[in-house]
Amino acid sequence: MNFKSHLKETMTLSLPIAIGQLGHVMLGVIDSLMVGKIGSASLAAASLVNSLFFLVLVFGIGVSYALTPLIAIAIGSKTNNQAGVLLNNSLIVNLVTAIIIMATLWIISFLIPYMNQPADVVEFAISYLRIITLSVIPFLVFQTYRQFLEGLSLPNPPMYIAIGANFFNAFVNWVLIFGKFGFEPMGLDGAGYATTITRTLMALSLMLFVFKYNKVAIYSPGLNFRLFDLSIIKKIVGIGIPTGLQYLFEVAAFSFSAIMIGWLGKVPLAAHQIAISLASLTYMLILGISSAGTIRVGNFLGEGKIDEVKKAGYTSLALSLSIMSVFAVVFISFRNYLPLIFINEKEVILLAANLFIIAGFFQLSDGTQATGLGILRGLTDVKIPLYLSFAAYWLFGIPAGLFFGFYLDMGAIGIWIGLSIGLTILAILLVIRFKTKTDQLLFNKNRESIA
Repeated sequence: MNFKSHLKETMTLSLPIAIGQLGHVMLGVIDSLMVGKIGSASLAAASLVNSLFFLVLVFGIGVSYALTPLIAIAIGSKTNNQAGVLLNNSLIVNLVTAIIIMATLWIISFLIPYMNQPADVVEFAISYLRIITLSVIPFLVFQTYRQFLEGLSLPNPPMYIAIGANFFNAFVNWVLIFGKFGFEPMGLDGAGYATTITRTLMALSLMLFVFKYNKVAIYSPGLNFRLFDLSIIKKIVGIGIPTGLQYLFEVAAFSFSAIMIGWLGKVPLAAHQIAISLASLTYMLILGISSAGTIRVGNFLGEGKIDEVKKAGYTSLALSLSIMSVFAVVFISFRNYLPLIFINEKEVILLAANLFIIAGFFQLSDGTQATGLGILRGLTDVKIPLYLSFAAYWLFGIPAGLFFGFYLDMGAIGIWIGLSIGLTILAILLVIRFKTKTDQLLFNKNRESIA
């Protein structure tokens, strides 16, 4: 296949995945938009809780990602009958993971008063976190079936459900936050209940599709303990845990940055929430390309076509760089107008505008590292990227943020510069890793063919 063919297929596969990813993030963005109308304290509490919530939940998301490359490889190697077994065992792993995550989040809710945050922010945050903790199980059930369908190159159903969920979530937010149709105004808590209800309906809708669609139902997609296979559980865990930790290190870095910014007050924290909300939108779009890269690399790996593995990987990287270049221009050019979507407080708007400049510059690094992780996951290469992620964020990014933010007294801007440094280092290392890994695979294949 030539570059044009690879690009076309990657775009075709990545677009619905990206829209689906965007749909998930938009649930939080809609919450922020509507909560911002009731004051900066509620918006700051939403920022803090979302950081803590995804700090833990992202581990479960990473564990669920193990299913996609395994199914893609099975399809590429023509062992399609393994798809149902992989799904069933992944459901078991992800449900256990969900229970652990919920227990962890409940414990964290008792620790919020000790995080040196403003008193009114703490009060809102504790209640909000406990409410959205209830959404973890339906979220990971939806995630499991989504990864299953994406591995089969069927990304459209999760996309349609995610789009519909946003309209439903916005309506329930409006009803519960502001008190409509006889409901008492619940403020931030109302956003939490709306998100939990929405995620539950998303899981039920996707399950219904999988059970009823004949081309998928043949894989026994329900939870069937007779298909339990310890060797497959170990394989899923072997890929899922390092992947979960990769994303944990990344989100932990951003979450810790939010906590540090919270030390500076409500205004910097609210500005951070605005900038990170839109930066998360672009990141989720790139995760679509990353997932497409995982699938296409996995398919070609299953077929034993290492040359095509390399082409698929580099095509994904080129596509993500192109798209993130556009977002970089948008963030920098419209930095003074984007904060107005969320809030009308002048001080918050001015700081958020400056953060958008930094966000614009790290778009390229963010897109490259996200896609790099995806194409390496398609090779089931997750352990070395785990170590690289830890080093980039916690040995370079966070220390740099502390140095610029507090030692040089640059505040939130300095902390964001530190994050940008971590992203850039990781992006470079992951591209080098993919080249090294694929060159090694190609060398081994050529040596086997000569022998």
